Amino acid sequence: MKHFGGKVMFLDRSDINTDEIIPARYLTEPSREALKPYLLEDIQLEGFSPAADLPGKGAIVPRANFGCGSSREHAAWALEVNGIDLVVAESFARIFRQNMFNCGMLAVSLSPEIIDRLFAEIAGTETEVAVDLDAPKFIFSADGKTMLEIPFVLSRFERDLVEAGGWVNFADSRY
Repeated sequence: MKHFGGKVMFLDRSDINTDEIIPARYLTEPSREALKPYLLEDIQLEGFSPAADLPGKGAIVPRANFGCGSSREHAAWALEVNGIDLVVAESFARIFRQNMFNCGMLAVSLSPEIIDRLFAEIAGTETEVAVDLDAPKFIFSADGKTMLEIPFVLSRFERDLVEAGGWVNFADSRY
């Protein structure tokens, strides 16, 4: 099973669409790895620089409706090849969220109040998140100290997909 978590990148914006996650002009690239340098290349967010802000991150925390727009697996793939296997947001576009789980990745919704609290209390610090799938909960730490422990919910099927490493592995083990 994949390791989930790591350093967190906060993107203080709602409605980040799949064209901003991975621009359509790169969808003809021959491999997932070829998508790597283009992640979030077209996003308009003050103070954000993909080249400076993405390296070493394992998780993203945006606001609401992450992954809206075109339905393409490439958006999840571009995150995955950049080492980002966890997105925590208020809400997701349905197809994007399912694509994340189909790839064995986590896309977890938390209440607007919890997302607001994350932005208010720890965004702007060197934040890391650990994922305890058994609890299940997130453990957010900043400056080496545990700041917040936040429970979350996964359906049994979502957990099965994550544990299997995605839909293909899940199906191969059962059918």
